[in-house]
Amino acid sequence: MAIAGQFAIEEGKKAIPSAMFAAVYRGMNDVRLETVPVPAIAAGELLVRVHTCGICGTDLKKIATGSHSAPRIFGHETSGTVAAVGAGVSEFHEGDRVVVFHHIPCGHCYYCRNKTFAQCDTYKKVGCTAGFEPSGGGFAEYVRVMDWIVKRGTVRIPHTVSFEQACFVEPVNTCMKGIDTLRLQQGETVLVIGQGPIGIMLSLLAKRAGARVVTSDLYGERLTISKSFGLGLSIDASHSNVTDGVRELTDGRGADAVILAVAGSGLIRSAIDAARPGGRVLLFAQTVRGEVTIDPASVCVDEKTLLGSYSASVELQEESVRFVMGREIELERLISHRFPLSNSIEALHLAAHPQPDSMKIVIQPGSQAEGISK
Repeated sequence: MAIAGQFAIEEGKKAIPSAMFAAVYRGMNDVRLETVPVPAIAAGELLVRVHTCGICGTDLKKIATGSHSAPRIFGHETSGTVAAVGAGVSEFHEGDRVVVFHHIPCGHCYYCRNKTFAQCDTYKKVGCTAGFEPSGGGFAEYVRVMDWIVKRGTVRIPHTVSFEQACFVEPVNTCMKGIDTLRLQQGETVLVIGQGPIGIMLSLLAKRAGARVVTSDLYGERLTISKSFGLGLSIDASHSNVTDGVRELTDGRGADAVILAVAGSGLIRSAIDAARPGGRVLLFAQTVRGEVTIDPASVCVDEKTLLGSYSASVELQEESVRFVMGREIELERLISHRFPLSNSIEALHLAAHPQPDSMKIVIQPGSQAEGISK
């Protein structure tokens, strides 16, 4: 039975309206603030009023390339409050503060049995929507959470944890998956290229795994932010050759592992060059298909391993929740700009064209403040 979108339901002291604002993707580089119906929910589902939704690079790439059919509402790093509960849901109640994953695998197909969960057909089906095709939906006032996400991908937020901290659960999971893929050994030297919010999280998790972390970025401002998180060993790529710099720190060998946390393919060759013979290179942000030229002898003769990691792992869900909710790192500090939904187009533009001092950018539908930098 449909619950929201047909009539107003009391959500504590706040009634659910029949319509809401959303940032609607209409095609390549075309996102518009529109009024859309509040999504209806069915049995087993939840309606969540969005408090905070982080802007992810994968959303930006979909918008920039026009890779997905329109209309859609993106945004998947979503935290908020349960506004309505579908029939049969007993685990959650109106007023619960939650964070939701948008992908959960089936658990029994060939890919799940081989622990490549992101290739599972069920995983590829997005389970959260604010209307139109399911695409996350966090760039809206309300989001519908489908039944399999309610059962396995919805997490209650402790009262001691902010919505902003909680919205990092999914991106932290993706970073943990990348670090697991590298199979780091205690004391290994890891070079992390790029110190945006994802690069910093990857660096912190590599350090947590026992590695000696070297960071690099073209922007000195980002390295300053990185250092404030205890990542003090850095190479300013605007003034120094990163490959030469990491070799100087490793008796001429190069890094045991290199993480490329910068989108695009232009630095793949440099990342491979910075790894020692027998080292590993992890591509983390290369989500747009295309071609790139590499030296095949670096893989064959130099025995370097090229690895990839994409999206989250259900096996790391509990660990990522403990990490974020336990506040091992104050992840809110990575947020540099907060935008109300009314300024979501400006927020997406800034995220797509980052400045030296811009880090994580979030959209907060309930906020009336303009974009704030701190």
